[in-house]
Amino acid sequence: MERVSKINYYLDIAETVAERSTCLRKSYGCIIVKNDEIIATGYSGAPRGRKNCIDLGYCVKKKLFPEIHHGGYDACRSVHAEQNAMLSASRNEMIGSSLFLVGIRRDTNEYEEGSSPCQMCRKLIINAGIENVYARINKNEYVQFVVNDWIEQDDLLDGKMTY
Repeated sequence: MERVSKINYYLDIAETVAERSTCLRKSYGCIIVKNDEIIATGYSGAPRGRKNCIDLGYCVKKKLFPEIHHGGYDACRSVHAEQNAMLSASRNEMIGSSLFLVGIRRDTNEYEEGSSPCQMCRKLIINAGIENVYARINKNEYVQFVVNDWIEQDDLLDGKMTY
């Protein structure tokens, strides 16, 4: 048996975390790792104490705002996996860490194409001091984002949206 790479090992763990997601459209899981230790995990779901879409049996965003296909975060009940993970760790722990992200579409059970943190999550990742983000493309491939590139190449100044 061939040994899995360390990055795919962490992405596999993030994928397992995604199984806890309560979003009906996409299951996202995330872990933050520093010095080869997992310091935080997070998955997409409603804020603590609020009803999850999976429990309601419908996507609130889709029901109330069917015309919104991309974006429209104010209409969505879920807190993103990255946000939930960052809420679980102190900034001091996250400085110099790496974030591993996996998204799976619930309708197809396939990996989310072009998975990357949204603009809001990018801003939070920058402020948290995280250095690298790895997002799964398929079971063996991933894309690496160097967070410093997001700082130096500020795509928001060009009006580019990531979601």
